[in-house]
Amino acid sequence: MSLNAAPKNENPIRVMVVDDSAVVRGLITRMLEAHADIKVVSSVGNGKMAVDSLARNEVEVVVLDIEMPVMDGLTALPKMLEIDKDIRVIMASTLTSRNADISLKALQAGAVDYIPKPSSSRELSGGQDFGTELIEKVHIHGEARRKAKGAPSVSVSRPRGIAPRPAAPLQPKPVKEVKLRPRSLKERPDIIAIGSSTGGPQALFNVLKGMHGKVRQPIVITQHMPATFTKILAEHINRMTGWPCQEASDGMLIQPGQVYLAPGDFHMTVEGNGPQKILKLNQNPPENFCRPAVDPMLRSVVASYGRKVLTVILTGMGSDGLKGGQVVVENGGDLIAQDEATSVVWGMPGAVAQAGICCAVLPLDDISSYVVKAASGGV
Repeated sequence: MSLNAAPKNENPIRVMVVDDSAVVRGLITRMLEAHADIKVVSSVGNGKMAVDSLARNEVEVVVLDIEMPVMDGLTALPKMLEIDKDIRVIMASTLTSRNADISLKALQAGAVDYIPKPSSSRELSGGQDFGTELIEKVHIHGEARRKAKGAPSVSVSRPRGIAPRPAAPLQPKPVKEVKLRPRSLKERPDIIAIGSSTGGPQALFNVLKGMHGKVRQPIVITQHMPATFTKILAEHINRMTGWPCQEASDGMLIQPGQVYLAPGDFHMTVEGNGPQKILKLNQNPPENFCRPAVDPMLRSVVASYGRKVLTVILTGMGSDGLKGGQVVVENGGDLIAQDEATSVVWGMPGAVAQAGICCAVLPLDDISSYVVKAASGGV
């Protein structure tokens, strides 16, 4: 057994790696198979080969490149979902505006996640952060597939050769009963703050589309996403939901009826105690291993708006938003969360739900109507 080899697991997550570079396929395969709970059962060089291989092999998670000869990733994606509607597809692409746009289109077409890929094999081979993030995503989406199909879970063990990320648990275990608290905010909120991560783009499209034309408050959003992707996400929100959405810039004036999205690699906060409030950006250390992070946004919103804050925590890994959500509630604001059944990952919403600080825990399709009522002082 090699130094990086992991002890054999009898029930590993079965993965397909799709990339037109044999070198990249080999590097990704070695990263994944350094983990005891993951087995690469297929490694192919284009989308057509991936579709053909999926018809012959039992695969749970696919790591899918975008730009490939014969058939690209976006073309292959719906064909793969036709073969197996429960397959979990993670798009892997370099950080370009074009690839960010395609990755977001892939999420709308049925992919569950994306991961920014280093632009060269040298960066990839030395990219410990990429390997750690990829393993986390493969594991969480493999487990989600098994849960959906009623299949046995896998026991997690740490990969050798890749240092663990000291992050919060990916998905809080549902050991506590969710207890709702009464609504504190009896009047209209002055601002709506939304936090999301894995599965967030699709959830944001759903919620914002349902709120369009019915809410006048400004909306601030922190979605865990790298630079380049956030600019494209803002454009997609604008186009798909009808909301005027901007990637925030430092000093931007907050106005009613506008959506502001935290840019990748910057925390977005709110400043000002008078009638005019502005957005500020900073590169302070990551919180909850994220930048942008939800917690600093929520703390700043409370500092500027006091109790008149309505917060929504959508699908995502980890527990970002929990500490900030506690600040919202302690100061008289309200917080709602997406339920487990409709979340891609019930990490962030599960954390606030199980902490007992939510006044509602709702299916995704019910969140917009609840927010519309709360925004008008109802519910």
